[in-house]
Amino acid sequence: MSWSDADQKEENRRKAAQYVRMSTEHQRYSTENQADAIRRYADERGYEIIQTYSDAGKSGLRIQGRAGLTQLIEDIEAGQTAFKTVLVYDISRWGRFQDADESAYYEYICKRAGMSVEYCAEQFENDGSPVSTIVKGVKRAMAGEYSRELSQKVFAGQCRLIELGYRQGGAPGFGLRRMLIDEAGHRKGILSRGEHKSIQTDRVTLVPGPDNEIAVVNQIFEEFVQDGRSEAEIAADLNARGIRTDLDRSWTPTVVRQILTNEKYIGNNIWNRNSFKLKKRHVRNDPSNWVRAVGAFEAIVSSDLFEAAGAIIGARSQRMSDAEMLEGLKETLEQHGFLSGFVIDEAAGLPSSGAYQSRFGSLLRAYSLVDFKPDRDYRYIEINKRLQGVHADIVRDVVAGVDAVGGLADRDPKTDIVTINDEFTVSIVITRCMQTGAGAFRWNIRLDIGRLPDMTIVVRMGKMNELPLDYYLLPTFDMNQSKLRLSENNGLSLDAFRFDDLSHFFAMAARAPLLEVA
Repeated sequence: MSWSDADQKEENRRKAAQYVRMSTEHQRYSTENQADAIRRYADERGYEIIQTYSDAGKSGLRIQGRAGLTQLIEDIEAGQTAFKTVLVYDISRWGRFQDADESAYYEYICKRAGMSVEYCAEQFENDGSPVSTIVKGVKRAMAGEYSRELSQKVFAGQCRLIELGYRQGGAPGFGLRRMLIDEAGHRKGILSRGEHKSIQTDRVTLVPGPDNEIAVVNQIFEEFVQDGRSEAEIAADLNARGIRTDLDRSWTPTVVRQILTNEKYIGNNIWNRNSFKLKKRHVRNDPSNWVRAVGAFEAIVSSDLFEAAGAIIGARSQRMSDAEMLEGLKETLEQHGFLSGFVIDEAAGLPSSGAYQSRFGSLLRAYSLVDFKPDRDYRYIEINKRLQGVHADIVRDVVAGVDAVGGLADRDPKTDIVTINDEFTVSIVITRCMQTGAGAFRWNIRLDIGRLPDMTIVVRMGKMNELPLDYYLLPTFDMNQSKLRLSENNGLSLDAFRFDDLSHFFAMAARAPLLEVA
């Protein structure tokens, strides 16, 4: 064959893109294996692969967080492709969506744009025939069912480990430490913050921390039970004494309350308080569904003291009638002369401001029922003060997290912009949760586009503005507006950048040894 004939044959090859996905970081070579199989399929069918879309370590349960598939769909819808075919290893790599129609929907988007999707390892041709349509439906259902069955098996295994006294993730808490244990039950050492087990058969349990922290924990319980001090008073005292939490943050009433109500301080291992099965919906489980192992750890607080604290909190949080809540609110108004979320939270004997917001739809409506008309909601002042502390904590956590994975983080003290590995810059924005008159939740974001950071980490606060809800990693080049208004669900163009924590960001900042890269 002459060179001209070979060139002509190459020119006649049809242009295609490939999409590859692996579910976990442990499947180290999965995407390469998929790409090899797709390449053989392309050679046999006369395709030239000109572009690759990849999602490494991403679950196929939903499209959120799968930047590769998201970009593929967006490029196809925008008509910005030089290919007409998408090659995928099999149905499950496209996704294990729990609703088979969702999987079909994304494929339909491709077909609507004149794009064909071919599954290289399946035993049928995706040609639109009745047989292929039926087989695809079955395969999609099987892919979803596989994830459901795996979820049940993993849940059962996690329950067993909890009952044996092993931790399933999370910070140990003030006064406690994580102890690494090998398969034979021998202790291997204390894990520092940011450290994780490196051997799959190793386990983690809790052990008492330093004596000074144990003393502080017991003091918190004693002051609450015996001295009748509130969580806010205890937090203020700890901050005045310069004592920091286990996360190196200032104390808040919420953090104190978490210590007073967490059974790990009396040695019990509790799990499944909240669940997020199959990445569908966050659920706060009833205590009857919690998985509990009594006496799994060495207690650092006596059971009597813990139960006394629980009785006080339980009695204080008994369900009050609307009339009782409003009567208490009216008495607080008479005492202070005005109302705010902060005043309500600090008032002894009153439910939290969040309880009023939940019961009456909003704080302003509760105010109106006791004839209080504020010039403004003073609660926002306290929230803004709290968020300033959260911002400083998040910046500190980002720097520490990057250091923990071997990266380099340099914070500009004037702008708080962080430079990562001398390669890209990051701005961190904390956005407050607000509730509309109709009861919907909204987050207003002002991006720091003026300084042109390469990425903005947007921290959405939860409904009570006490803890982060989730994180958006927004690349500046994709953002053409300085102001954004987020709702609970924001569509593919924004929610593709949403993550439950910052582990994805830290993975971006991680450094690998030269030998591993080679």
